[in-house]
Amino acid sequence: MAHHKRKAEYEIPVVDENDLLKLTPLGAGNEVGRSSILLEYKGKTILLDAGIHPAYNGLASLPFFDEIDPASIDVLLVTHFHVDHAAAVPYLMERTSFKGRVFMTHPTKAIYKWLLSDYVRVSNIGDEDQLYSEEDLINSFHRIEAVDYHQQVEVEGIKFTSFNAGHVLGAAMFLIEIAGVKVLYTGDYSREEDRHLMAAEKPEGSVDVLITESTYGVQSHEPRLAKELRFTSLIHDIVGRGGRCLMPVFALGRAQELLLILDEYWDAHPELDSIPIYYASSLAKKCMAVYQTYINMMNQRIRKQFAISNPFIFKHISNLRNVEQFEDSGPCVMMASPGMLQNGLSRELFERWAPDKKNGLVITGYCVENTLARQAMNEPQDFTAMDGRKVPLRMSVDYISFSAHVDFTQNSKFIEEVKAPHVVLVHGEANAMFRLKSALQSRFSEREENVKVYTPKNCETVKLHFRGEKMAKTIGTLAAKYPTENEPLNGILVAKDFQLNIMTPEDLSELGGLITTVVTQRQVVPFNAGISLLKWHLEMMFGTINESSLEKAAKSGEKGTVLRVFDTIDIKQLEGRNNQLTLEWIGNAMNDMIADSVLAVILSVDSSPASVKASTHPCSHSHGTTTENQEMGLEHDKVQQQIDMNFQDIVAFLTEQFGEVDTDEKEHTVTVNVDGSKAIVDSLKFSVKSENETLLKRVSDVMQRIKMAVNPIPAF
Repeated sequence: MAHHKRKAEYEIPVVDENDLLKLTPLGAGNEVGRSSILLEYKGKTILLDAGIHPAYNGLASLPFFDEIDPASIDVLLVTHFHVDHAAAVPYLMERTSFKGRVFMTHPTKAIYKWLLSDYVRVSNIGDEDQLYSEEDLINSFHRIEAVDYHQQVEVEGIKFTSFNAGHVLGAAMFLIEIAGVKVLYTGDYSREEDRHLMAAEKPEGSVDVLITESTYGVQSHEPRLAKELRFTSLIHDIVGRGGRCLMPVFALGRAQELLLILDEYWDAHPELDSIPIYYASSLAKKCMAVYQTYINMMNQRIRKQFAISNPFIFKHISNLRNVEQFEDSGPCVMMASPGMLQNGLSRELFERWAPDKKNGLVITGYCVENTLARQAMNEPQDFTAMDGRKVPLRMSVDYISFSAHVDFTQNSKFIEEVKAPHVVLVHGEANAMFRLKSALQSRFSEREENVKVYTPKNCETVKLHFRGEKMAKTIGTLAAKYPTENEPLNGILVAKDFQLNIMTPEDLSELGGLITTVVTQRQVVPFNAGISLLKWHLEMMFGTINESSLEKAAKSGEKGTVLRVFDTIDIKQLEGRNNQLTLEWIGNAMNDMIADSVLAVILSVDSSPASVKASTHPCSHSHGTTTENQEMGLEHDKVQQQIDMNFQDIVAFLTEQFGEVDTDEKEHTVTVNVDGSKAIVDSLKFSVKSENETLLKRVSDVMQRIKMAVNPIPAF
């Protein structure tokens, strides 16, 4: 079985990829069957439905999951329990890398399990073609989350709400919102109230993209009462001529509507009492229990009826679990699944009854292309049985659509009411879909409405550009005062699930769901010079450095020296670890920058020609080891020589600038006298003291230039 796929795109101008909403049918693109639509926007991925194609078997019946990465799907939303919308769910959940969350309504989940269990059992294929096992089905069932109509659910920035879609019990259309863009997916829906279900509702508010079915294209259904009359008359005629009437139906959905009609008709015609009506489905009893459980999700008519007696306990209809229980003697009405004669009981009885012209086949729902039911509608002379033999088709074949899909009138009216600027058509054969597209475009152009209609094939991507304006709200303490124009606003911008809020740090925990924490950065650096030498270098770069002793908890007994730079960075040297330093600071952008500067100084100490001691005086504390003191002693002569050279250079500079100066070589100070005012210069620290502010400034400026001249740039 060959599938034709063609990758293409509805082209749009080049824009930011993050602003593109992408819609890709993996199934139901220009076809009916295997509904599965991929929606991608703002890094979020949603799959809408995952069904199989009734006309194909095994892997060929699946949507094109091989075109995507199932692991990327955040959420799977299933509209209803029919196999063309839900039968691939266990495969996706259990046989692929899918790890997302799955949602469906309560009735859909209840019926899904039994319906797919029956599907696995009656599928007429070998084990090697089975998509999944009964065990896979049960495992998937436990991971599915059930939702109510109108219940808004939020999953990591994806908001969605389900609405009643008519069609079958529990069917839902989903309104999805991501970053302010709203997409409505109708699934299969009906806008006509029938005997037990309400019509689909229209969600309030604006919608940006509408994804809707196009099953019946531009066809219109006949009025319901006329259709019911034609239906009951046809069945009356078939059994009246002594024939067997076969109606292939889905086990659930329209079958319940037809049972209500037939039971009421038999009640009104006593002459038919002797003619049995069979509902041949192993699911009949279980499913009726579900229908009775969810009676409040049906229309007012059936709820009123239920208050008197259960409308789903039929007087004239018998359940038939299998063909062995059936005595095929005389006229009868047989409703049997599956609905398109692919296999199972409906296929078995069709092959048995087809050669007799007294019998009749009544097709009551939409038949997918390439199924036997679709072929039978063309009334061929014969057809191929499941065992390969040719069977003549002499029984009458009639088609009366009780399919709960919208016709052209209902669909076009709904599309107009939703007023979405983008309409994507799915779930329709190509001809029907294009006719609907043409009719809609004509209608919109007449009214000068700018509505675009798309009909993507399977694996074609519709790309739509939505650039939402970013708006941030002030909340908490900041919201107490209304911000005015040009007034600065200080706070923390918190972005969560496409919503932007500005709040104070104090409100973070309560309103932002965030907690603040302090990160202490720590770095260990090799270091072979003396700590005093390092201190001198640091003071040259950063000014005064605080030095203290380190005493840790008694049990560790750690001791050493701590140098603190800018009251921000701690440089620790522990006793016994003189060949390394530990830097510690509170992590933030400013502190990290200072830490980088301190690290650069530490790494330059050994190689710098400007390595001089901060003072020739003995240290006021003893912290070095014997080895260190020896090393310091060895370099003392060289250090003293450098100090003397620097002192002489400074005296020369100051004499040139201010005339004769007084010097104290022992203290390494120079005294400048100008008009009776004095300034004392410390040549080691390059610092100046003076009571005259003008002189202090003049001498300090000169010292800055001297410092740059006598201290070479360190080799980093």
